[in-house]
Parts: sequence; structure tokens; C-alpha cells
Amino acid sequence: MTIRNKIEKGLEWTLVFIMSVLVVDVTWQVISRYIMSSPSSFTDELAGFLLIWVGLLGAAYVAGKREHLAIDILLQKSSPERRYKLEMAISILIVFFSIAVLVIGGIWLSYTRFYLGVRSAALGLPLGFVYLVLPLSGLLIAYFDIDHIVHMVRQNRKN
Repeated sequence: MTIRNKIEKGLEWTLVFIMSVLVVDVTWQVISRYIMSSPSSFTDELAGFLLIWVGLLGAAYVAGKREHLAIDILLQKSSPERRYKLEMAISILIVFFSIAVLVIGGIWLSYTRFYLGVRSAALGLPLGFVYLVLPLSGLLIAYFDIDHIVHMVRQNRKN
């Protein structure tokens, strides 16, 4: 099993775990609100944080599987050589975006939330922990696209 496969499998199980916690959290929220008539104070905030994590880690997961939403009509109509160049340019742009925005911006956002001591209202959780998913997902997306670039270069050399 390659490192990439291990990362994908770990990410897959992490997403399953987060979604399971999210389902339990929202179920408890509904039960406490409508059956017990005493809404839980933390479930709404926890659900929001879990959605942030599952959304960004899910984006990294589908980027690694190359199943993300894309408009590929230009790629479909291109010659093999032009398709290679377009895919290479797209992957390079994704790497730059994920590093510049998600990794660097996410580290800055997390650092400032920790430094300023910003805490969530209901859970009292430092918000820096919530925003740590930005650099994590950015690193994963960058890794997956760099791996894709290396694979495309190797494939192109064989042809």
C-alpha cells in the first residue's frame, strides 16, 4: 500500500468518523429540542464546526480521487498534447492556490485566533482549532495534485 493510499484511507475513515459524530450531534439536538423541550446549548455550534471540517476535508478527499466538480468541456475537445498541457496548468494552479490561500492563509487565521484567545461561545473551544482544517486540507490538496503532476510527467515520458 502506497503512502497516497494510506493517506486516502485515513482521510476516508476520518470523514466517516466526523459524519458519525455529526449525525449523533444533530439527532441529540432534535431529541433535546422537540421531545425533551430543553434544547441543548452546544449542539448547534458543534454541528457548524463539524460541517466546516467535513466540508474541507471532503474537498481534499475528492480532489485526491480526482472526482471533484469540474467543467471539462475544453479538455474533452482538446488534442492529447493540449490536454496534457491544460491538465498540467490546472494542477499547478491548484497547488499554488491551496498553498497560498488554504495553507498560508489558514495558518495565519489559526495563529491569530490562538494569539488573540478567541473562543467559541457555547463550547469555549479555541477557534484556532476549528480553523486548523484550512492548512490541513490545503496540504492534502497540494500533495494530491503534486502527486498527479508527477504521475502525468511519468506517463508523458513513457509515450
